[in-house]
Amino acid sequence: MFSKSCEYGLRAAIFIAQQSLLENKSGVKMVAEKIGSPEAFTGKILKDLSKERIIKSVKGPYGGFYIEKEAMKKTTLLDIVRAIDGDKIYKGCALGLEKCSEKKPCPLHNQFVEVREHIRKMLRENTLLSMTDKQTLFFLKI
Repeated sequence: MFSKSCEYGLRAAIFIAQQSLLENKSGVKMVAEKIGSPEAFTGKILKDLSKERIIKSVKGPYGGFYIEKEAMKKTTLLDIVRAIDGDKIYKGCALGLEKCSEKKPCPLHNQFVEVREHIRKMLRENTLLSMTDKQTLFFLKI
């Protein structure tokens, strides 16, 4: 559903948020290891998230990536998805047909519209802070 970049971006942002609550900054190598992503790929994703002001970075020996708690309260998963994948998840045909539209729908069109709206709502209603519950972080290698 999401691109691989977006999946890793969501995982990275959640990991960095969790570490930031512990007052830790996270380097690219650590983030890559904890989310199971190649280091160079993770570096590009973190650069993109930083450019979009989802995360912040500090350079130097004690540097790394972090997210302020106030930002965690406001940043939704939808913000992260848009920063990496844009709105393409909400466009296009479920079957990959080029000519699918409201006027000429594919067999799944109307159902898929509902699914997309449900996904958008879910992403909009969940903040980074709400994702840092230790009970739900089993996907991270911590």
